[in-house]
Amino acid sequence: MNIIVQKYGGTSVGSIERIENVAKRIIRQKKRGDSLVIVVSAMSGETNRLISLAHEIAECPDPLHYDMLFAAGEQVSIALLAIALIKKGIEARAFLGYQVHIVTDRTYKKARIKLIEKSKIIKELEAGSVVIVAGCQGVDEEGNITTLGRGGSDTTAIALAAALNAMDCEIYTDVDGVYTSDPRIVLTARKIDKLTFDEMLEMASLGAKVLQIRSCELAKKYCVPLRVRSSFNNTKGTYIGEEVKKMEERVISAVCIDKDQARFTLLGLPFKPNIMKEIFGPLSERSIVIDMIVQNPPMGNKINLSFTVSKSDYHETKKILKKLKSRYSDSAITDEQKIAKISVVGVGMVSQSGVAHTMFDILGKHNIPIKMISTSEIKISCIVDLAQADAAANALHTGFGLDNKRT
Repeated sequence: MNIIVQKYGGTSVGSIERIENVAKRIIRQKKRGDSLVIVVSAMSGETNRLISLAHEIAECPDPLHYDMLFAAGEQVSIALLAIALIKKGIEARAFLGYQVHIVTDRTYKKARIKLIEKSKIIKELEAGSVVIVAGCQGVDEEGNITTLGRGGSDTTAIALAAALNAMDCEIYTDVDGVYTSDPRIVLTARKIDKLTFDEMLEMASLGAKVLQIRSCELAKKYCVPLRVRSSFNNTKGTYIGEEVKKMEERVISAVCIDKDQARFTLLGLPFKPNIMKEIFGPLSERSIVIDMIVQNPPMGNKINLSFTVSKSDYHETKKILKKLKSRYSDSAITDEQKIAKISVVGVGMVSQSGVAHTMFDILGKHNIPIKMISTSEIKISCIVDLAQADAAANALHTGFGLDNKRT
């Protein structure tokens, strides 16, 4: 079988009319002879509505039942799409995560897939049906519903593509591909024709909202070729795959903006071997992802340390750090939420020098102070004031020639 996995986001199935349009697109693909597995998100706005209901009742809803509620949105959308296809004469079968048996760990709200039992899917595909799977959900080994976190439908699609050895995985959304920057902020941003897995992984981790970072990790690990496309037109979108020569010729591919950042600074901590474990151990236990870390050289027997987390983890992080401070009365903790991370990304940085100098020079000429810096082989990130984030992104996009660069 030539299996193709397609994922449709919430805006793509945000109304009955849009669900009907998705059904027509699926039928056109089906008539070409492909076996189709369709992953669907909840209808646009539905997940937010369900979450708001939970928070009306409790500030911190019980995680097990939060996931049960969160998963309800996809049940509606997969059923409606199956009904639309069957009405048009196409055999279809919709499955929730637990019915397919997508088994995850027990980290509610951020569960990770452990295995996918594909026998039901294969059986339906062999019978000629279009298989529709609810995105972003699974089941733990005790039978409890789990969810993969916001944007988790991408992860579901790519995991299924890997498990089924699919020819292609197409991510349909409300944009027609991946852009050189957020086009709502940088008006001169342009669509990129091709990206490497590494570039897309960095961009996802740096604030690009097109793909969830965990889905990019899976795609790279299992070499699942991706294409990000719009469900509202027939453009080719952006291809994401293994590195090719043309990709190596680029120095900078994109400028990323992440406004979902909070910074904590710990002052006057004791300089001792296990202090980092005391700080980051409890955060890891709560599945809080640490992004940038900067430690100043020790002064006497004291150190200062700054790190960033997602704003969604701000309150939990603050609570954990308060417990740490109670053990070290001489220490102090400050935090800041009005910051943003601006990054430049490109595989060409591996073999090109001077990128950091150019970046710092551009920001300096626009009077934008840098608060933190981190680097990898293919990216450089800076923390700046939130109020200056848009100006920084536009300046870097122009300064690195992306406004007019062929992509």
